[in-house]
Amino acid sequence: MKISIITVCRNAAETIKDTLDSVAGQTWPEIEHIIVDGLSDDNTLDIVAGYPHVSKVISEKDDGLYHAMNKGIGLATGEIIGILNADDVYASKHVLHEIMCSFHDSKMDIIYGNLVYVLRHDLNKVIRYWKAGIYKKENFFTGWSPPHPTFFVRNTLYKQYGLYNTRFKIAADYELMLRFLLKNSLNPFYLDMLIVKMRIGGISSRSIRLRLIANREDRIAWEVNGLKPHLFTLILKPLTKLKQFIFKWQK
Repeated sequence: MKISIITVCRNAAETIKDTLDSVAGQTWPEIEHIIVDGLSDDNTLDIVAGYPHVSKVISEKDDGLYHAMNKGIGLATGEIIGILNADDVYASKHVLHEIMCSFHDSKMDIIYGNLVYVLRHDLNKVIRYWKAGIYKKENFFTGWSPPHPTFFVRNTLYKQYGLYNTRFKIAADYELMLRFLLKNSLNPFYLDMLIVKMRIGGISSRSIRLRLIANREDRIAWEVNGLKPHLFTLILKPLTKLKQFIFKWQK
């Protein structure tokens, strides 16, 4: 069974080597690594060219991060699809093996796990630990969502339930997970292991302004799916991040 990993990048020469090494070193034998580049003008593509495990590379103008992800999904031929950003790495060489064995041994539609935020220049320095926990339908109403970089989905589900909604600039991943899990009741499996190390400085956390945009898009994500959050759902969502700092010190 093949897994397709999609990495979207633009001018990622500083970090993409770590991402490529992370995928190239995985023990699962059937991996299709797809690079979707947004016309980098640094040496990102030169670095990518040095990795023979990469299956497909496209470099062209896109309409944003989620449009690029959708292009990658359109190219994917694996039964399972995962998204690994050009700033991120898998936590060990066995991650994809564990993911694929879990899909093989179950009838689950989606598998997700845990994530740590690390310093940009030190992948071993943990800042926050996102222990996702077991999914229950009411979790979304209390501000919960799974870590998107750990979110692995059967390819057929994108065809059946749709791709990333590109009207969203920051929260399309949240909208998609809300649509898949809460609206359509797809079956997720929580793999209680560390899946991804994510460098701090993601798009939704770079400034207060972007955080406010993300919060507004979170609200719209419920509306477009015909769902109604509880009164404090969207207030609780950013507050749930506080326990990630607490859990980090408990590890």
